[in-house]
Amino acid sequence: MSKIEKMSILGVRSFGVEDKDKQVITFFSPLTVLVGPNGAGKTTIIECLKYITSGDFPPGSKGSTFVHDPKDAHETDVRAQIRLQFRDVNGDPVAVQRSMQSTQKGKKTEFKTLEGVITRFKHGEKVGLSSKCAEMDREMISALGVSKAVISHVIFCHQEDSNWPLSEGKALKQKFDDIFSATRYIKVLETLRALRMKQASIIKTCQTELKYLKQNKDKAQEIKELLSTKETQLASSKESVQRIESQIDPLENRMYDIDSSLSKVMKLDNDIKALDSRKKQMEDDNRELEEKMEQVFQGTDDQLQDMYQNHQRTVKEKERRLTECQRDLERAGRECQRTNRIKSDLLVEQGRLQLEADRHTQNIKKRDTQVKSLASFLELEGYERTPLNERQLQSFHRQVKERLDQDTEALNQTMHEMQEKEAQKQQSIDDLRDKKTGLERTIELKRDIQAKKQQELKNIKSDLQRLEGSSSRLQELETELQKAERELDNAVQACTVDSLKAEVVELQKEKTELDQAQRKLDQEMELLNTHTAARTQMDMLKKTKMEKEEQVRKIKSRHNEELVSLMGHFPSKKELEDWIYSKSKEINSTRDRLNKMKSVTLFNDLFFLRTFLAVTSTVVIILGFKHVSSVIVMQCVSGLKSMKNEM
Repeated sequence: MSKIEKMSILGVRSFGVEDKDKQVITFFSPLTVLVGPNGAGKTTIIECLKYITSGDFPPGSKGSTFVHDPKDAHETDVRAQIRLQFRDVNGDPVAVQRSMQSTQKGKKTEFKTLEGVITRFKHGEKVGLSSKCAEMDREMISALGVSKAVISHVIFCHQEDSNWPLSEGKALKQKFDDIFSATRYIKVLETLRALRMKQASIIKTCQTELKYLKQNKDKAQEIKELLSTKETQLASSKESVQRIESQIDPLENRMYDIDSSLSKVMKLDNDIKALDSRKKQMEDDNRELEEKMEQVFQGTDDQLQDMYQNHQRTVKEKERRLTECQRDLERAGRECQRTNRIKSDLLVEQGRLQLEADRHTQNIKKRDTQVKSLASFLELEGYERTPLNERQLQSFHRQVKERLDQDTEALNQTMHEMQEKEAQKQQSIDDLRDKKTGLERTIELKRDIQAKKQQELKNIKSDLQRLEGSSSRLQELETELQKAERELDNAVQACTVDSLKAEVVELQKEKTELDQAQRKLDQEMELLNTHTAARTQMDMLKKTKMEKEEQVRKIKSRHNEELVSLMGHFPSKKELEDWIYSKSKEINSTRDRLNKMKSVTLFNDLFFLRTFLAVTSTVVIILGFKHVSSVIVMQCVSGLKSMKNEM
């Protein structure tokens, strides 16, 4: 059980900062009572105990208010120190020291906590632990054996917080949970529950594994017993095999001897059969040679050898001739291929020229048709029959040009005359329009004068009415009235409307005639435009014809040298076709002749070789040189095969 023994206070609240002001409080057992007036420092002692054990400052105060005020001490820096001596739960002495510092800077006070030290006495030695190396609050709680909540809320509870049992339910519950460590208890229960479930699952898994392990153990035991049984059977089987092998070895040796003897017998039998067949074949060959031999060679071996060498030279000469013939055949084939290429190119060119010629013929037909229709339209004679020759075309072109020039000249003259007439008529119309305008102005002027006279007449009448009594005035007015009436009659006679209407009608008739003449001229212009279009089309056809002739000339000049080198002169179409046909016949005949030459040469060589072999074999057999005969025959056969392969 832990126990507090002493505590010293320096520079905390009302406690002085000098060493002489340092206060040491000794705590007695089992009870220590603090008695004193207000402000004596009772609460400060409790606050110091709480701070040094838990590290918490008093409620509602900061560190700067917990330390002695520097202003009261007339100092810039004030250091506070609390030291506590107690025994821990093991009964070992422990000393704790916490220090603080408050600095006055102007109107502000700065506070900081200095390094704290825990000193333990173990085996008569002093061991210090600084707050830089460990957490002092946790060390104090572990040394006192009491939780921080019990220290803060029960043992060293501040008087301002002493009524916490009367606080709200939630805060009260939180306090009790902290005091009794209910949260930790709940967490421990949850941890235990989780561990129990985990262990239960592990046990279940282990039980399942144990079940399978038991089954595997039983199977392993069965396999072990079966293995021992099989090993016993294997040992007995090995003994039986060794015994049987000891019996088989003599039999195998005997079988090997029998097989070797049988193979020798079969080999001898095969040799006998081969020799018999060879003998029979040689007898058949001799018999056949005797039957085919017409004359027996009576000379010596040297003569026979010379004859053979002569035959070899003849064969080589034949081979050389055959090679030359093949070379000539290849050369002729290449020449034939070149000729075929030239032929195909010429045929393509011929087709293209034929197509252009057909188009040219169609264009000529169209030209003749258009010339015929235009000649019938222009009433020109001598162009009814087609096709038209060059002289007729030139004559037609000349006549059309002359007609066009005449029509153009007539048109220009007519246009000039019409323009002069139109100018005259326009001048007449302008004069009439001016005259009409003058007459209209005169009529308007006369009407104004008439209106004025009528107004004057009205005025005079009104004056007459006013002056009925004045006869002299009446006579004057009558005279003036008669004078005005005469002037009015003269103006009416001068302004005859009928004459003006008649003149306007005549002008309209002249305008109608001019419109008809203009329409006729428009029709003639359309006809001339048609002639001009026909002439333009004819010029385009001539230009196309000249281009085609130029293309034909270029083609002739491009292939002129080749055709002249082949035929000696530039051929026509029919000559070129005949030449190509004759060359094709020559190529086919040359190919047939070469094939016949090959077959005849091969037949003659084979016949000569066969005869020579027969004679040589017969002579050699008669003379008894079988070995020489076989060698010569083999040489001839190999020479014949090589010649056959070359051919």
